[in-house]
Amino acid sequence: MSIKDTIGDYQAFFALQLGRLNDIDIDISGCEISHLAYRTETYNEYLRTRKKIEKHCTSNIENVWNGRPISIMQLQDPLVLGDNFEVQVIELIPPVHRRVYKMGMEHIGVVIGDLVDEFSRKHRPALTGQQFQSEECEPYYVTFFVDFTMVKFYREPLLKICENQRSQKYEGFSHVENWDFTD
Repeated sequence: MSIKDTIGDYQAFFALQLGRLNDIDIDISGCEISHLAYRTETYNEYLRTRKKIEKHCTSNIENVWNGRPISIMQLQDPLVLGDNFEVQVIELIPPVHRRVYKMGMEHIGVVIGDLVDEFSRKHRPALTGQQFQSEECEPYYVTFFVDFTMVKFYREPLLKICENQRSQKYEGFSHVENWDFTD
């Protein structure tokens, strides 16, 4: 089973988000794509999806964030998104913790680099806000309310942020043990 069979048409999702960014005058040409995020409706669906995606990965490090497991999955081969973009990381997210989110393909992460704060000032009217996930991870974002999908803008790729927080490179497969999550 391919990644596309598991998470859907990620190229169409990326093209939609890219078009929406162009509509609000945000140009990400030349930027690295940090990750694609895919959200499941149930914890059991999360486990099934994790297993399917891991067949295409070199590593998956699962951590608890906001009271539930989240997987940062490195693919063996990058996914070609179109328009000269590719991505090698999928963030797999289980059920919603407290807000309205899109199930399935939920957001893309874009690396702006050290100019991310300047980027946020320039595009402030188009941005929805900023998340404060940790000292190292404070992405700005745009929410497209028509379907509750997002584009997040990072200083560094999500994988690098996670590796810095762990003080080690992501290698192998690690899962949260004995997790009790009732659907």
